[in-house]
Amino acid sequence: KHLSSTSISTHRTATPLSAQGLGVRATQDRRIGSRRIMDSLTASTTAKPTLRVAAFGGSLRKDSWHRGLIRAAEELCEECIPGLRIDHVDISGLPMVNPDLVTDGGEGFPPAVEALRDRVHAADCFLFASPEYNYSVTASLKNALDWASMGEHNCWADRAAAIVCAGGDFGGGRASFHLRQIGVFLDLHFINKPELHVRAFADPPKFDEEGNLIDVETRERLKKVLLSLQAFALRLQPKDD
Repeated sequence: KHLSSTSISTHRTATPLSAQGLGVRATQDRRIGSRRIMDSLTASTTAKPTLRVAAFGGSLRKDSWHRGLIRAAEELCEECIPGLRIDHVDISGLPMVNPDLVTDGGEGFPPAVEALRDRVHAADCFLFASPEYNYSVTASLKNALDWASMGEHNCWADRAAAIVCAGGDFGGGRASFHLRQIGVFLDLHFINKPELHVRAFADPPKFDEEGNLIDVETRERLKKVLLSLQAFALRLQPKDD
């Protein structure tokens, strides 16, 4: 027996109830997926809170590469990283750590130290530009770390941090490793990746005579460090209930 063309058409368009249910769920899934995509796009374009990055250069030399890295970080934040602002903290005027200078039961500090502690406390995260001296960090940077952790209140605690270094064949990396170890006691949370250990003597030139960062590739790597720091700092911020 032959089926009419009308019967064939009806047969082909008829959908079992179970298949109809699957079709409804598929449509719902597509709508949910579309909403998630739109939510993601909205979130990506929504202005992020501005994070203050307290930046510390471990070298006191005027034309230091590490000061140059911080200047480049400032420029990058202004040019292409919304929601991130660098506060370059000068640590050259700090007295050497001396408990005899601490008063008021361990909570009174010299004016320069109080100013340091205030800026550390106000920061949302930290950027350390650390040279490598004898496989370690510089005395000036260690001095700042110690002053801001003294007393009952450790000003560094529970914030995100990143390290950038420049040096010889190892790019200052051993200072970076030691600083990470120091950060364990200070309750600093360093980003794991990306790392930036600049081989300053390798071609092409990385810095000019005044310590300014001139290498495009290194500048892009520094940008990635800053973006990672921003993302990690936002993750560590307390969530609203």
